[in-house]
Amino acid sequence: MTASTHTSPPAPDGVHYRACNLCEAICGLKITVQGGRVTDVRGDPDDPLSRGHICPKGTALPDLHADPDRLKTPMRRVGDSWEPMEWDAALDHVAARLRAVREQHGPDAVATFQGNPSVHNSGTLLSAGAFLKALGSRSRYTATSIDQLPHHFAGAEMFGHPLLLPIPDVDRTDFFLMMGANPLASNGSIMTAPGIRDRLKAIRARGGRVVLLDPRRTESAEYATDFHHIRPGTDALFLLALLNEVFASNLERTAHLGGVMTGLDSLKAAAAPFTPEAVEARTGVSAGVTRELARAFATAPRAAAYGRIGLSIQEFGGLCQWLVNALNAVTGHLDTVGGAMFPAPAFDLLAGAKAGATHHGRHHTRVRGLPEFDGELPNVALAEEILTPGDGQIRALVTVAGNPVLSVPDGAALDRALGSLDFMVSIDPYLNETTRHAHVILPPAFGLEVPHYDVIFHHFAVRNTARYSQPVFPIRPDQRFDYQIFDGLVQRLTGKALATPEQRLGAGLAHGRSGLTLDDLKANPHGVDLGPLQPCLPGRLLTATGELHLAPAPMLADLPRLRATLDQTPEPLVLIGRRQLRSNNSWMHNTPRLMRGPDRCTVQLNPADAQGLEHGQTILIRSRVGEITAPLEITDTVMPGVACLPHGFGHARSGTRLSTAARHAGASLNDLTDPTRIDALTGNAAVNGTPITVHATEQVGESAAD
Repeated sequence: MTASTHTSPPAPDGVHYRACNLCEAICGLKITVQGGRVTDVRGDPDDPLSRGHICPKGTALPDLHADPDRLKTPMRRVGDSWEPMEWDAALDHVAARLRAVREQHGPDAVATFQGNPSVHNSGTLLSAGAFLKALGSRSRYTATSIDQLPHHFAGAEMFGHPLLLPIPDVDRTDFFLMMGANPLASNGSIMTAPGIRDRLKAIRARGGRVVLLDPRRTESAEYATDFHHIRPGTDALFLLALLNEVFASNLERTAHLGGVMTGLDSLKAAAAPFTPEAVEARTGVSAGVTRELARAFATAPRAAAYGRIGLSIQEFGGLCQWLVNALNAVTGHLDTVGGAMFPAPAFDLLAGAKAGATHHGRHHTRVRGLPEFDGELPNVALAEEILTPGDGQIRALVTVAGNPVLSVPDGAALDRALGSLDFMVSIDPYLNETTRHAHVILPPAFGLEVPHYDVIFHHFAVRNTARYSQPVFPIRPDQRFDYQIFDGLVQRLTGKALATPEQRLGAGLAHGRSGLTLDDLKANPHGVDLGPLQPCLPGRLLTATGELHLAPAPMLADLPRLRATLDQTPEPLVLIGRRQLRSNNSWMHNTPRLMRGPDRCTVQLNPADAQGLEHGQTILIRSRVGEITAPLEITDTVMPGVACLPHGFGHARSGTRLSTAARHAGASLNDLTDPTRIDALTGNAAVNGTPITVHATEQVGESAAD
């Protein structure tokens, strides 16, 4: 591969303030530059949201900027090697190839996949939509359906819009019920709460309770007053049992929403069969614990229930997120101080939303007939849509900041499918496990080089703030911003030019209620504090009737599927993932300082499931779709019947340019997960709860878990 001879321009010396855009916490940073390079990164104590907090990822931003593996100019694959291209030639070539596939096979033959980093960069977030529109394809895939889709499904069905997600008012609550969440590792997720450790400690300091249920005793359990193991995939049963006890004890409090809330009687009837005794054998949570938690939560003056990724990426993710919202609503803890509330972002993506819009089921995948949601198809279908011949077969793919080979179920099958495409282009700064299949890579500037506003995460934040980040480093003449790449492609496909992200941001602020302008944000580099969350219902609702729907019809129709699990025998051993503070999915493993220390890609097993195995030995893990090997970590932090492996590793594939990640390759969780296991309600991938067996590598014929 030929490297560019251009060097990066130096940053101006001095102190720079910006928000870290590597995860949902959006922590404020104070960055010192001397001699044109970063010499110090620490938390910004004057940021009104993060208040000086910083995690290891933030300190690694300068490393990402200087990463010698990062691509900065377009590259074209020629056989097994890569050669550089000029930008205009690259954009001409990509547009011509996409147009040719579209003209020969139809627009749906060109698919797109947008990865998690897309929403961490306002340039991509505010420009990619126009590119998708220019393609005219319905074959859209994103990371949403291997993550938080059930949250959005519940928001659309209950409140009228996918972005109407109640966020825990953690700074004022006295009872915080968490399920399937590990905010000490994530700093909040669908709950932007930087410095969550101090926020949890504050709840305890004021005499409150922090209750956590999870199959693994996570880092967050150290800051909980109560911790209980719960079997993977049974959270909806437990939530229904909580509701059952609330109703049986006449503890519901709905007066403040009584005039706009419908479906209470239907919800009571739905919860009636799921008594604490009926579900305890399946969940592993005793009836006594369930009853006590239900009563304490319902009678607490200020309480909030929160369920995150462990609830979403299972076979009943949609029911789980509906029931979390319902529990908050019927106990008087929705849209109230200290409960679950709706943020009021300065740049509000709901400003032009229409009430009563349809958000799902408008078209379906070609092979399995899986429904779209919010214009996106479930990514469990991507490989089969590429490999199955016929009208509408995907023949070209555009990936944007995504690595689905490591992130979607049965990544090995997708890996094989990508090699069969007629054309693939990746808008990505790295040659990774996915982009190695591209015919052309268009690398955008990112990190400390880009201006940024957190368009999405202010919708999920525990306090209303706004912050605009100026670039620290200028880009080289041969680099391009992401919005410039999208603009170049759109102009070639349609003849139309795009508005810049700054223009769109300024217009969005003007339509918001904060009164802020972009100039105001630029004049306040630490950010602007807009205050705590405030009650906003019914004004914020976007349902057709203007009412909050406690018992949406799709959720009620899905309950028989859940009830049938009460009579099923649990699998002997199932696999779950785990989040780690020093990574974010698959894209933080190429930074040396974040990869220091012992091997983090270990499979955790309870001693009861590790009979005949030894701590530290490499074991074989098998599922229906594949097998991997990983070092064994025997620990009682995971409950019996559960194995735990981190998500995002698997960097041993050839043809990548990730030198540090390759030295810490690990194994991919998603070489084991099964694309046929989905949440039938939402289409989200059920990557947690995958049935597996484990074996000593020298005795692969006999399961050590039996």
